[in-house]
Amino acid sequence: MNETVIKSLHTLNCQQQAINLISKIAVNLPGIIFQVLQQQDGSVFVLYVSSGCKYLYETEPETIQSDFRVLYKLIHPLDIKAFAESIAICSINLTLWNWEGRIITPSGEVKWIQGTSQPELQTNGDYLWNGLVMDITDRKQAQEKLQESEVRYKAILDAIPDLMFRISRDGEYLDLKSEGANITLSREEIVGKNLQELLPSDVATISQEAIAKALDSGTLQTCEYQLPTPLGVRDYEARLIVSGQDEVLAIVRDITERKQAEVALQNLAQKFSKAFSCSPDSITISTLAEGRFIEVNDSFVKLSGYERNEAIGKTSFELNLWVHDCDRLNLLQELQATGVVRNLELEFRQKSGEIITTQLSAEVIDLDGVPCILAVHHDITERKQVEAQLRLSAHRDRLLAETLVRIRSSLNLEQILQTTVTEVRQFLQADRVFIGLNNATLGVRTLAESVDPKYPSVLGWSTNDEAYLQELRNLLKDNLVRVIEDITQIAVSPKVKAHYQKFQTKATLAVPIMLNNKLFGALIANQCSGARHWQPIEIDLLQQMSEQVAIAIQQSQIYQELAELNTNLEHQVQERTAQLQQKMQEVEELHRIKDVVLHTVAHDLQTSVMGTLMVLKNLLNQGVGSGEEDKGIRGQGREGGQGRIIEEVSPFSPPDAQCPMPNAQSLIPVSRSIIERMIQGNDRQLTMINSLLEINSCEKKGIDIKLELVQLSTLLTGIFAHLEPMLIQNQATLKNLVPADLPLVMADANLLEKVLANLLTHSLQNNPPGLNFILSATLESGMIRTQIQDDGVAMNKLECDRLFDLHVRDPQDCCSTSIGLKMYLCRKVIKAHGGEIGVISNRKHGLTFWFTLPLATSSATNRP
Repeated sequence: MNETVIKSLHTLNCQQQAINLISKIAVNLPGIIFQVLQQQDGSVFVLYVSSGCKYLYETEPETIQSDFRVLYKLIHPLDIKAFAESIAICSINLTLWNWEGRIITPSGEVKWIQGTSQPELQTNGDYLWNGLVMDITDRKQAQEKLQESEVRYKAILDAIPDLMFRISRDGEYLDLKSEGANITLSREEIVGKNLQELLPSDVATISQEAIAKALDSGTLQTCEYQLPTPLGVRDYEARLIVSGQDEVLAIVRDITERKQAEVALQNLAQKFSKAFSCSPDSITISTLAEGRFIEVNDSFVKLSGYERNEAIGKTSFELNLWVHDCDRLNLLQELQATGVVRNLELEFRQKSGEIITTQLSAEVIDLDGVPCILAVHHDITERKQVEAQLRLSAHRDRLLAETLVRIRSSLNLEQILQTTVTEVRQFLQADRVFIGLNNATLGVRTLAESVDPKYPSVLGWSTNDEAYLQELRNLLKDNLVRVIEDITQIAVSPKVKAHYQKFQTKATLAVPIMLNNKLFGALIANQCSGARHWQPIEIDLLQQMSEQVAIAIQQSQIYQELAELNTNLEHQVQERTAQLQQKMQEVEELHRIKDVVLHTVAHDLQTSVMGTLMVLKNLLNQGVGSGEEDKGIRGQGREGGQGRIIEEVSPFSPPDAQCPMPNAQSLIPVSRSIIERMIQGNDRQLTMINSLLEINSCEKKGIDIKLELVQLSTLLTGIFAHLEPMLIQNQATLKNLVPADLPLVMADANLLEKVLANLLTHSLQNNPPGLNFILSATLESGMIRTQIQDDGVAMNKLECDRLFDLHVRDPQDCCSTSIGLKMYLCRKVIKAHGGEIGVISNRKHGLTFWFTLPLATSSATNRP
């Protein structure tokens, strides 16, 4: 068809006529006809594509004409490389294009296509490609199926482990297939030889007869024989069938293992026969259709009560073995569905009428073509009874546990008692369960009851007959359980008998409820439908439940007592709370008065001490010369010898303060050392007063800290420059080992200077002159640790631990109260910076004060 189209196109005079002719042809073609123009500059235009692209590509012709590259997207990813290579070769060599591959349509369908195109040179040098694309999916699928079939048949043939021979009528081996078979001779040693040459004479004769019979009758023939092999004598089976003119195909299989299995099966049958007769479990063989017994063992006779001659030949229905007829139907359905049943629990009726429970396992077997059931019955009656008893015990234990939990978690006695009688009645399956109260004041009444609606309720029953009530009490007075299985079989008074008849009681079980060794009431179960045998586990349950009820009642009484005590306690707590509130108001008033007194006294002391200190300094400055000896002060002059203070009477002094002699002067001799000590004492008092005021302000308002971004090494250098006069005065030296490249910190320079001054002052005051200090700083865990080490005296551990605490100092303590207050302020300042402070004592190296400061954060570092 392609050649016809191309020749027809050659005969057309114009491109339009060619396209019209192609369109007419394309309608009847199972594919696509296309025409592509390849110009000299390499550009490509689709001049025409037939409507078959709607079916093949699921794409409109106009879409392909507008952009032929859409077809590239449909090509299978595994075939796109081959497609591109075929197009490239044809474009370069201008040869016939022929390509087969897969496409994936927009709907997801995978198709095989075959494309063919022939280039035609135009007068202007362009190339016109006329081609055809065909759907070859069906052909490819058929090829794939054929290949799969060939592979499958070959695999089947290769998988057959049997020997296969082509043998002629006269017994000549024509060919063989020996792959996978155990054969000692090679192909060359077999093909062309005769049966008589390779097989024993008797085997050759049997084989020759089977070949002749197969060729003459045209039917399958089978023969078995034995051959000696290096592995010993083996059994073989040969199946012969006509495979051609005067030749047969012989399939030879080694059946040695099958023969051995048959022997083993015979032995197994003997063992089964012994196991069948000696098994402790009942074993039966019955027909599948009717259930008619074919064989039973001795255990069946013992289990069912039927003798072998009574059972064999009868059906299970005739022997009335099934308690539930539907069980056999369910068994048949399961056997027909799966062919086997395992551990199916069923109830059977013995010859005596007693019901037993067995665990049935059965399989469908074939006996001489008749489907039969091989069934094994394991008697589990005793086990089921034990399991039922265990379940009952578990239910009882659960009921007791739940009751105990309710008693412990709830104080609602009415709810506890009602739930108890309800669940006990459900457990016992009794008609009525109730709790009766025995009270000297209230008489006998029912606290809680659960009763079957068919029978009368005892709730609300009461009587004033004291003799009758006493009789009821006497029945339980000895704390004994009263068990009556049938009230008609006991002797009771007419009143009690009438009571039983009124409430239709046929059997009763009563357990006393004892509280503080006294009869409080009873937990009673009634059976109204008839007589009943009360089991030991049921009696035990009521006894334990009565104990729990007694606990609940006692708990309720205790709760009532606690409620009364709690009410009294609440009143006492309210009174005590009011007293405490009053005391707290008094304490707050005392604190307020303390603050006022502290501020007033400290302010007055500060003013007084500052005035005295100023006077003493003026006196010292006026009365001290070059330091040769102490001088007295007389007006504004000096006198030799001992210093004296001249007291002049002011004309503005009160009259009683004037001396008898006018213009008289009194001289008070004071040594220079006394004045200096007075100045030092006043300095210490002023420092202590200022520290007290500062501590009081810190406790109330906190530290007034102004953090700035600083370089610690620069800051420390500046601070110790200010403190240098103090070091010089005390003949002390300072060695600065602080590195210059430490990270920045946020700190208040003024407060840190006070801290360092206080630390130096502590060491200087507690050591003789000539002290040596070493200043260092290190970076540790995001903090800068600064250390000041001296070579003075050490302190004990208690003094080190309490140095920075606010406490009353021992008069003999090396640290005065004034410097102790300053140490406390040091801790407050460092804490406000976010650091820690401490001291380390060493007998050989003195004290080492240390404090830490956190590094500046990145946001603080970037702050302008």
